[in-house]
Amino acid sequence: MTQTESRVRAVERRWVPRRGAAQGAGRLAASAGVSEVVAGVLAARGVESAEGARSLLSPTLEQLHDPYLMKGMREAVARVLSAVDAGERILIYGDYDVDGTTGTVVLRRALSFLGAKTGYHVPHRFTEGYGIRRDVLERAKADGYTLVISVDCGIRAFEPLEWARDNGLDVIITDHHLPDDEEGAPPAFAVLNPNQKGCAYPDKNLAGVGVAFKLAHALFRERGREAQVPGFLKVVAIGTVADVAQLTGENRAIVALGLKDLQRATNPGLRALMEVAGCGDGAGVRAFDIGFRLGPRINAAGRMDAARAVVELFESKSREEARSLAEDLDARNRERRDVQQRVTERAVAELELSGQGATSVVVVAGDGWHRGVIGLAASKIADRLQRPAVVISLDEDGTGHGSARSGEGFHMLDALTECADILEAFGGHAHAAGLSVRRENVSELRRRLNEHASRVTCEEAGQPCLEYDLELPAGELSLDLCAELEALEPFGAGWPKPVFVTRGLRVVGDPRVLKGRHLKFGVLAGGRIHDCIWWGGAERDAATPRPGAGIELAYSVEANCWNGNTRLQLVVEDLKESPASGV
Repeated sequence: MTQTESRVRAVERRWVPRRGAAQGAGRLAASAGVSEVVAGVLAARGVESAEGARSLLSPTLEQLHDPYLMKGMREAVARVLSAVDAGERILIYGDYDVDGTTGTVVLRRALSFLGAKTGYHVPHRFTEGYGIRRDVLERAKADGYTLVISVDCGIRAFEPLEWARDNGLDVIITDHHLPDDEEGAPPAFAVLNPNQKGCAYPDKNLAGVGVAFKLAHALFRERGREAQVPGFLKVVAIGTVADVAQLTGENRAIVALGLKDLQRATNPGLRALMEVAGCGDGAGVRAFDIGFRLGPRINAAGRMDAARAVVELFESKSREEARSLAEDLDARNRERRDVQQRVTERAVAELELSGQGATSVVVVAGDGWHRGVIGLAASKIADRLQRPAVVISLDEDGTGHGSARSGEGFHMLDALTECADILEAFGGHAHAAGLSVRRENVSELRRRLNEHASRVTCEEAGQPCLEYDLELPAGELSLDLCAELEALEPFGAGWPKPVFVTRGLRVVGDPRVLKGRHLKFGVLAGGRIHDCIWWGGAERDAATPRPGAGIELAYSVEANCWNGNTRLQLVVEDLKESPASGV
C-alpha cells in the first residue's frame, strides 16, 4: 500500500442483521429438510415457508415466466416471423459488453434454427461508443436489411430510431436499461424491456441477454420448438451472472439451470472457453466461476476492443479455431488486468490530490485513462472506500467518458439525472451508470453529486452498512458448515454468500500481507485455529489485526483445498477489535 493510498480512508461500516433475529428457523429446518443454519439464512432473507424454501433451493423450468407477459412481445414475434418467412435480412445489433455479446449469440443461434437470414453488428467501444447509431442503421438499410433487433441497448436511442422509422427500417428494441421517463418509449416498431412504462412483466431484473432470450423463447413456442429453449440457458446464465444481474426470481432459475447444463455443452467455443478459464468440462462450475473466470474473459473482449471475437468464438465450428479464439480472449483478459491496475492506482492518486478524503461521492478524472477499464476502477474504488465513485477518462478534445458505481444506499442514475444539464449523455441503472461530460464541468459534477448525496442521506443512513445473516458461536465453524451452505447456491448479486458474525475470537500469530494487497491470518475459535483471508484487507487503513488481539469477525466461509488438504477458511468482510479485549 502506497503512502497516497494510506491517506484515503474507507468509511467505517455498521454491522446490521438482515432481519433482526430471524424467527422460525427451527420449524423451517424441519419442514424444508435443511440444516438449522441454512434455515436461519433463509429466514433472515425473508423465506418463511417450506414451499418458498423448496422453490428457491430447487429451481425448475416452470419458474420461467411466460414471455408473452412482456409488453410488445406479440408485435415483436409477429414481425420477426414475418421476416423469417419472407426471407428478409435481419441485423442483430448487440452491445460490446458480456451482456450484449452473449445476447447476440443467443438471438443469432435461435434465428438460425428458424431459418432466418441474419447478420450482426457489435460496436467498437472507442470509435462508436455505447448504443444504436444512425450511421450503422444507414449502412444496414443500404446493405439490404429490413429489420434490426437490438440487444442490451436502444431504450434511449430516439434520434437514430426516428431516422429508421422515417426511412422504412423496422427496429425491435430488446433492452433492460432504465428508460427516460420524460421522453417515454423510443419510436421503434416494438420495445421489449421489462422496465418500460406499462410493462406488467413480473420480473424487472432480467439482464439484457435475458430479454433477448425471452424473445427467442416466444419465437420457438410459435414454431413448435419450445423443447429447444433449455439448451440456451447455459449462455444466458453466463451473461446474467457476468452482468451482475440480481440472482433472485427468474434470474435465479435461469442461472441454476444453466449451470447444471454446462457439463453437457457441445458448443466448441464454450468448451474452449471453459478450458482456458480453468473450469474443466463444466462439471461443478458455480456462479463464482462465471463471475471471476468465464465472464471476465468475455468482457475483456469489449473492454480491450475485440467484442466481435466473442460471437466468433461461440459460432466457431472446429475445436482448433475455438481454442485459438479462447486463448486470444485469455490474453486480452491478462492485458485488461494490467491496465485496470494502472488506471486504478492513478485514480486513487488523483483522489488524494483533489482533496476528496471525506466527500460523500468521489469523482476523479484523468487524461487518457483507458476507457475500457474505468468501470472496473470505479467499482474497486467504491468498494475500497465504501462510497459512490465516478471515474472519468478525458480525451484530448476535452470530452470525458465516465463510469459510475454505487452501493444500495445511493441511486446513481437519479443523481446523474439531477446533473443532466451539465452532462453530454448518461444512462444505466440504479447502481451502475455511464456518462459523458466536458472537462470544464467535472468539478461542477463533483459538487452537484455531493450536494445530492447530502439531501438524500442523513448522517446515520449515509454510513454504509454491512448486512450479515446470522451470528454464529465459534463452535459452529467447520467444513460441514461449508457443505450445508452449498444448498443455497448460486450466489451473486441480490443473493450473496451468507455472511456470519462471530465474536470472542483471538488473532493467532503475525498477519501476513500477500501480493501487497491481501491479509492472511489465523484466529482461535472454539479451541481450534482457523485460517482467515481478507481480500484487499491490506489496502484498508489501520485494518491489520495485531497478534493476540481479541476481535469480532464478519465473514463468509469456504473450503480451501491446497496440496491435497481441505481446510475451512474464513473470508473476511470486516473486523473490529473486541470492546473488552483491552488492546
